[in-house]
Amino acid sequence: MKVEVDQDLCISCGACVDVCPDVFDWNDDEKAAAVAPEVPGDMEDQAHEALEGCPTNAIKEH
Repeated sequence: MKVEVDQDLCISCGACVDVCPDVFDWNDDEKAAAVAPEVPGDMEDQAHEALEGCPTNAIKEH
């Protein structure tokens, strides 16, 4: 599973960083970004929770 954060949609609410900090972190523009190129298998449930909890649907799964 791969994820990315659409920087145009991200409002920096931090929900994804709180739910799954091993996959999402803040970038230099103070927006969330996926820091793992591929989500580790044991983190997929948390990454899905972050994706579903994003209020602007900025997280996309590939």
